[in-house]
Amino acid sequence: MKKTIAAATPDAYVASLKNWQKETVERIRLAVLSSGKLNEVIKWGHLVYLYDGPVALIRSEEQRVLFGFWRGQRLREMDLRLKAGGKYEMATIVLIEGDDISSTHVKKLVKAAIALNQELGDPTLLSR
Repeated sequence: MKKTIAAATPDAYVASLKNWQKETVERIRLAVLSSGKLNEVIKWGHLVYLYDGPVALIRSEEQRVLFGFWRGQRLREMDLRLKAGGKYEMATIVLIEGDDISSTHVKKLVKAAIALNQELGDPTLLSR
């Protein structure tokens, strides 16, 4: 079941988490933030990273953590766990307790997603 966390800031979002979800979100967040000059915000109830429009998201739910990309379908060859869904070529990696994703791999995915936004612009602008 999807659980939305009401948080005013990214730090408050992370502080509201517990157990393995908190550890997973903290690890991914640190890697994402060290991947480039991203603007981190709370949007749609979770962490969103912007660079020429939305690039990536981290969302904690009761049984899983989602790590997704607006143009994630274009990144599938980098990680076959990326499952398509939603608009804007969205694709998401679902992490459950015990799953891992290395900081190095997170950085590679985020840098590739940033490069796509640099090349193609904001993925939410349908006119592009």
